[in-house]
Amino acid sequence: MNTVRSLTFIWAPWVIVASVLVVAVTAGLCFLAWKRTGFRRSIGILELLRFSIVCLVAVLFNQPEWVEEFRPEEKPTIAVLWDHSASMETRDVTNTEPPSTTVTTRREAIQQLTQPEFWSSLQQKQSVVIQSFGGADPNSASAAIHGTNLNEPLAEAPRQFKNLRAIVMASDGDWNEGEPPVQAASALRLKGIPVFTIPVGSSSRLPDVELLSLDSPTFGITGKSIRIPFTIDSTLPREHVTTVVLKTSDGDEVTKEIRIAPMGRTSEWLIWKPKTTGDYTLSLEIPKQPDELVPDNNKLSTPIAIREEKLRVLVVESLPRWEYRYLRNALSRDPGVEVSCLLFHPGLSKAGGGNKDYIKQFPKGLDELSKFDVVFLGDVGMEDGQLSAEDCRLLKGLVEHQASGLVFMPGWQGKQASLVESEVGDLCPVVFDHSQPGGWGSRTASHFELTELGRRSLLTKLADTQDDNIEVWEGLPGFQWYAPALRAKAGCEVLAVHKDVSNEFGRLPLLATRTFGAGKVLFMGTDGAWRWRKGVEDKYHYRFWGQVVRWMAYQRNMAKGETMRLYYSPEQPQVRQTIALSANVMEKSGEPLPKGDVTARIVAPSGKAETVRFSSSGDEWGAFASRFTAEEPGKHEVTLTCKQTGAVLDATFFVQGSAIERIGRAARPEVLEEIARVSQGQTMTLDRLEQVLKTLAALPEPPPSVRRVQLWCHPFVASVLVLLLGAFWIGRKVVGLI
Repeated sequence: MNTVRSLTFIWAPWVIVASVLVVAVTAGLCFLAWKRTGFRRSIGILELLRFSIVCLVAVLFNQPEWVEEFRPEEKPTIAVLWDHSASMETRDVTNTEPPSTTVTTRREAIQQLTQPEFWSSLQQKQSVVIQSFGGADPNSASAAIHGTNLNEPLAEAPRQFKNLRAIVMASDGDWNEGEPPVQAASALRLKGIPVFTIPVGSSSRLPDVELLSLDSPTFGITGKSIRIPFTIDSTLPREHVTTVVLKTSDGDEVTKEIRIAPMGRTSEWLIWKPKTTGDYTLSLEIPKQPDELVPDNNKLSTPIAIREEKLRVLVVESLPRWEYRYLRNALSRDPGVEVSCLLFHPGLSKAGGGNKDYIKQFPKGLDELSKFDVVFLGDVGMEDGQLSAEDCRLLKGLVEHQASGLVFMPGWQGKQASLVESEVGDLCPVVFDHSQPGGWGSRTASHFELTELGRRSLLTKLADTQDDNIEVWEGLPGFQWYAPALRAKAGCEVLAVHKDVSNEFGRLPLLATRTFGAGKVLFMGTDGAWRWRKGVEDKYHYRFWGQVVRWMAYQRNMAKGETMRLYYSPEQPQVRQTIALSANVMEKSGEPLPKGDVTARIVAPSGKAETVRFSSSGDEWGAFASRFTAEEPGKHEVTLTCKQTGAVLDATFFVQGSAIERIGRAARPEVLEEIARVSQGQTMTLDRLEQVLKTLAALPEPPPSVRRVQLWCHPFVASVLVLLLGAFWIGRKVVGLI
C-alpha cells in the first residue's frame, strides 16, 4: 500500500489578503511595543509569542487539512460470479452460432465465462477471480433445503476480494433464498463497485408436461381398491391424450388413458387393488410427449403399506329395521371388519341380541369404548333404557380425541332428536326440524342427487369413472322415508341432496360429512340404502358401507401398536408444511394415559434428527399433540416413546415435494437487470460477451482511499491555541504588564 501525505488549504482571496494584513500589522505593533521597553529580552519573548498566536490564527482561517492518500500496490480485482444451481441445467438456450437450432443448457451457455482463458486479456492490468455460487447437488436431500441466494455472494464480495473494482454475475436470476439481491446492489453502489450482469435462459416456460403430485394413502388393505389421485401440469399449447403407467415395486402395473389439458393443470386418479401385504413403492410415469423438452419431471414415487387388519365397529340401534339388518350383515361379512351390535329393542327385557355379534350393554369406561374405530348410531336417543348423558360424553370424546368415526342414521321414530341437546349433538353435521321429529315418508320413491363434492368424493364412488358413477347413483332404487334435516351446519360438506324436495335453505341434505376434532362424522338421511341390493345383490350396498368404515378409520390406524397410536394431518404433507402430530397412549390395562411425557424422534432422509415433545390435549382420553415442519422430501422415520409406560412405536411418514431448485422453470432476467441498474453497472447478453471484456478494460483506475484531518477544527489544534493564549496571559503577569 503506497501512502502520499500532504498539507492542503482551502484558500479564498479575501482571506489571504486579510491574513497578510493582520500578520503585518501585528508584526509592526509587536516591534513598536518591544522598542518602547528598550528591547528588553522578556518583552521580546512575550511579543514573539503574541505574533506566533496571530500567525497560527491566520493559518487556521485558511482551513488547513492534513491529507493522506492510500494507493493499493496490487492490481484491481474483477470478481466473476457464475450460477452453479440446479436450475442452470435447464435446456432452453439457443446457440447463436450455426446451426441456430441447437439448444443447450444454461450452464453450458456460460461455460466459457468460467474459464480463465476467456479473461486473459484483462490479466495484465486487472486480477480476475472466478467463483461459483448456489452449487447444491439437485439429487441430494440438502437440495430441498437450500436454494439460490443471489444476495449473499454480492454482499460478501467486497469483504472476500481485495481492491474489488467490479463484479460480473452470470445467472438465470432464479433466486429463491435469502434477502432480495437489490439490497446488496445498493450497498455496492455506495462503494463504487458496479455489477455487470449476464442473464441466461428463456423468460418463458419450456414446452413441458410435469407430474406435480402423487397423493397415495399411507396404507391400504389387502383386496380393497385404493384410489390414487395425481396432478399434471402442462405448458404444451395443445390438448393431447396419453397413457399413464403406475408401477409397483413387486412388478404390478396399472394403466389409464387420460386427456391432458393445454396450458393448465389436469387432476386424475388411478385405482389399484393390492393382492398381498407388505411395504410397496408406487411409481407413476407419464410418457414423453413429442414437443416436450424436459422429460425429467415426468415421474414420481411414493411408499405405501398394505395390511391385513380388523377394524372394530359398534352399531347401536333400537328396533331391528331393514336398514339395520342389512348393514349388520354387510359389516359382519366384511373380512376386514369386526362388528359389535347393541340393540335397544323395546320388547326385550334386556338389551343385547342373539348371536356373537351382539353385546349386552353400551361399553362402560374409556378402556372399552376406545377400542372401536367407528360407531353407528341408529334410531336411538338419550332416554331410559338407551343412551345416557355419560354415554354421549364418551362418544364425543372418542371422536374428538381418538380420531374414531361416528355415523348418524336416524329413523322414523325420531329418537335422535333427543341427542341434539346432548354433547353428541355438537357433532351432527345437520340441523333437524323439531316440528317433524319422525321425518317424512311417501308412497312414491325419491332419489339422491350428488353434489359437486359428492361427485369427487371417495365415499360416493360406486363406479370406476365419474360418468359411470353418476349413472349408477341415478339408477339406484329410491327411498320412501327421509330424515327431517333442514340444512347442513357451517363447515360441513354435503355429498348428496334430495333430488326433488327443497326449502328456504336449498335442497335437503341427505348425505353430509364433517371433521370434529381428530375424527370424522357422517350423516345418512334415509333408511333405504338396503334397497340398493335390488337386482345387483351386494355390489353397491357393501361397497358403500365398506368405504365409509375405512374412510372414517383411516387416520386412526395410520400407525398403531398395542398401547400407542400415531396419526398426522395432512395425510400427504409437502416440504416446509407444518404437520399436526397426534398420539393416543394407553396404559397396559387398556385405559388411556391421562398425563405423561411423550416424545417423538423424527429422522429425515438426510439423517438429520429432531426430537419433538407432545403436550396433553385430552386428559382422560390419553390424547397428545405436537407439530413438526418437514424441511426435506422423502421418507421420515418416527420413533414415538412414552416415559411412563415405556412403550415405543416405530412409524414412518412420507413428505412430498421436490428441491427448491428445479429444472424447467422460466429464467428471471428482470432480477439481473435491476441489480445492474441499481449498482450503476450494465446488462450484457450472451452474444455480446466480447463487449464485456472491452467494458471492463475501459474501467478507470479506482480512486485512492483518502483520509482527511481538518486541522482548523481539530480538538488538538484548539487545545494548543488555548495553551498559547494561557502562556501569553501568564507571561504578561510575570513581566508586570498586568
